[in-house]
Amino acid sequence: MAVTTRLTWLHEKILQNHFGGKRLSLLYKGSVHGFRNGVLLDRCCNQGPTLTVIYSEDHIIGAYAEESYQEGKYASIILFALQDTKISEWKLGLCTPETLFCCDVTKYNSPTNFQIDGRNRKVIMDLKTMENLGLAQNCTISIQDYEVFRCEDSLDERKIKGVIELRKSLLSALRTYEPYGSLVQQIRILLLGPIGAGKSSFFNSVRSVFQGHVTHQALVGTNTTGISEKYRTYSIRDGKDGKYLPFILCDSLGLSEKEGGLCRDDIFYILNGNIRDRYQFNPMESIKLNHHDYIDSPSLKDRIHCVAFVFDASSIQYFSSQMIVKIKRIRRELVNAGNLREEIINCAQGKK
Repeated sequence: MAVTTRLTWLHEKILQNHFGGKRLSLLYKGSVHGFRNGVLLDRCCNQGPTLTVIYSEDHIIGAYAEESYQEGKYASIILFALQDTKISEWKLGLCTPETLFCCDVTKYNSPTNFQIDGRNRKVIMDLKTMENLGLAQNCTISIQDYEVFRCEDSLDERKIKGVIELRKSLLSALRTYEPYGSLVQQIRILLLGPIGAGKSSFFNSVRSVFQGHVTHQALVGTNTTGISEKYRTYSIRDGKDGKYLPFILCDSLGLSEKEGGLCRDDIFYILNGNIRDRYQFNPMESIKLNHHDYIDSPSLKDRIHCVAFVFDASSIQYFSSQMIVKIKRIRRELVNAGNLREEIINCAQGKK
């Protein structure tokens, strides 16, 4: 299960803007990872600038470290208090993570203005610090939960320009690709993956990139039963010059650990080029040799030259053991089937 922050959208935006437009990535959450200082430092040291957010019954307070926490080394710390939509801050100065998070019991009683004691679920600060943060005069604040975020810079203009140039380079490489020896005009790429993984959506995304606008040539579904029941071969026209790209994407019925998925034998009929476009799959049995969509003597251009596994990246962790075994077995058989190039594509359907 994904770990989510306790911050509201508004509070997160306020903190992001206050500390320089940073993007916050959650590294540690006490209620999930445990209120143990050793675990906190293991997850949060050497992560660059970090933001610690502490939740009490009445307050949201915390500490911004301008440098990476490193064992025994000092980092510049800025304390803050967030009340409604207003934020106040006070510079604590240099502090080691062991002192800030009370990891070293020999330093627990050392003179310091601010300490986070996760083990005993409390924050200790002196009256001056409370006053500078605009808090009530109470030297101890009970912790309900606390989180540590990595603070990442948003893409600056230089990085954005680099991403754009990389995109142009990749698109140019795909447009100008020439199959080895010019034996075929277009290579065929078979998309394999579990039912509902997003194979058809992946094709639509690729086509949309080259068309320059959103397209929906392949039907897509929104549930785990999938939508692809036919074998489909898709050529893609380049939106720039109208020419066909040097590859064909081939969609098929999805894999299933139970009944209802693509038959194992059909995979190898597809590889060999024996199955014609628009063949209606039968999950209970593979294609018959006398079927009108069976190609007896396929040419090289009918065969599959590359296989791509397409997975929904948000659901991989929930794959059943049967599905994992099936994918691994098919992968081994594909590699053993010949000089087939295999790629794995994580298709995060619906993610940006």
